Amino acid sequence: MGKGRILVADPIHKDAIEQLNNAGFDLELNTDITPEQLTRTIEGFDAIVVRSRTKVTKEVIEAGTSLKVIARAGVGLDNVDRVVAKEKGIQVVNSPEGPSVSVAELVFALALNVLRKISFGDSGIRRGEWLKKVSKGGEMRGRRMGVWGFGLIGEEVAKRALAFGMTVYGYDLAPQRIEVMKDLGVNSVSAEELVSVSDILTVHVPLIPQTRGLVGEKELTAMPQGAILINTARGGIVNEQALYQSLVDGHLGGAGIDVFSDEPPFGNALLEKLVALPNVVSTPHIGAQTNEASRANSMIIAEKVMAILK
Repeated sequence: MGKGRILVADPIHKDAIEQLNNAGFDLELNTDITPEQLTRTIEGFDAIVVRSRTKVTKEVIEAGTSLKVIARAGVGLDNVDRVVAKEKGIQVVNSPEGPSVSVAELVFALALNVLRKISFGDSGIRRGEWLKKVSKGGEMRGRRMGVWGFGLIGEEVAKRALAFGMTVYGYDLAPQRIEVMKDLGVNSVSAEELVSVSDILTVHVPLIPQTRGLVGEKELTAMPQGAILINTARGGIVNEQALYQSLVDGHLGGAGIDVFSDEPPFGNALLEKLVALPNVVSTPHIGAQTNEASRANSMIIAEKVMAILK
């Protein structure tokens, strides 16, 4: 008899599947499962492994009478009802260690793209237009990088910003993370000062009720003229209407966006206008979409699930 039944509801790396199988767990792979099917079949499973697609709602948790662990391969836990899970005594684990480098590198891919007008120039060439005269950009060196949320991803962003010759500012509430800033040579400041000094502001906080709309009109207006906003966290953290208006008004110089309040953003009139702006570079929520991060997330989650169900 296996050590426990695990439902893998979203794709994870084959190495993690092999590890769980070899450890004697009874795995069921159903990575196309619908919400209705999940609610009907979750009973009898000791663990469920998800990424961002599958929503572990109150209904799912209440139907999972044998659940001991909800494992999210990745960082964000906004697709898990943690309040109900806690009430039921179910452990919720994720893998914030896994995609830190991948997300940090995407921050710079987006920032450099906006700053150097790479997508703008590329689209011009594809149309047969040589836009050299209107594609003058700027350097990262000498600019001020603001990191809102100095967890593992924020730390990796800061290391790379320092290597670019930037002055780095950070804001976080956790005393231990403030110590990490000091050790790296990052200036720990208040949220108000952070936005006021950030030539490039990147946001790395979870989406919870307290952070919804965290970066709004007030914060965007306080940023320096021509500043760039990067969001690879969650769409709801930035007020997209305020972001669009600031870009249209010419206060912000550009934005790099990997996440949206509606994903995909098609059919949302505001978001369609936002991503159509020439100084906006957008990607389809690919922060952790690297081979390295995919494997790391999966292996970390496999280890955590095994530790709980041992």
